[in-house]
Amino acid sequence: MARILLTRPQGQERELGTRLTALGHEILHVALIAIEPLGDEPIDVAGYDWVVVTSVNGARELRRRAHGPLPRVAAIGRATAEALGRADLVPSVSSQEGLLAELPRPVGRVLFVAAEGARSLLPDELGADVVPVYRTRELEPAQLPEADLVVLASPSAARAYGRAGGVGPAVTIGPETTRAAVSAGVDVAGEAVTHDLDGLVAAVDTALAIG
Repeated sequence: MARILLTRPQGQERELGTRLTALGHEILHVALIAIEPLGDEPIDVAGYDWVVVTSVNGARELRRRAHGPLPRVAAIGRATAEALGRADLVPSVSSQEGLLAELPRPVGRVLFVAAEGARSLLPDELGADVVPVYRTRELEPAQLPEADLVVLASPSAARAYGRAGGVGPAVTIGPETTRAAVSAGVDVAGEAVTHDLDGLVAAVDTALAIG
């Protein structure tokens, strides 16, 4: 049994925590980021050929604020598609690069729904209209509990963990988070092969087996 620290926003750690608890681990949780919606005004989706959603939080905000029937939807990750209620395309690689590789061409007019300050690779490539629907605020905990492994599921969580004095070992959800963690001085013990809950659980198992 290992003591595993989860760092997701309050309430968003439960599914991963449940899965790791079922494997016999002790779960600790310190939220290192908070999600803040950016307004309540309707998002008009009329006239678009595709809507691209990159995260569960973005999907929830779009579902809450969308005005009119959604066009075709591309979602990065199964969890994002489930949060929105449907998706016409979920790329096999859960990243903007993976989605770009699988979007049919010509793509038409695209609406990109994401966090404030999200990577601009996809909208730049597709000439998409960008609507930021939430911001991620990095938190500063009073202290971090002792743990055998920490799970970092976003670059912002990695930065907050390093700033709070965390050094790892850590498992990350993907390459962007790994880069942020390394830059923050965190020892990365593993990276999820698939950038989702299944990938994180598998990466935790691998890191603990090696460690």
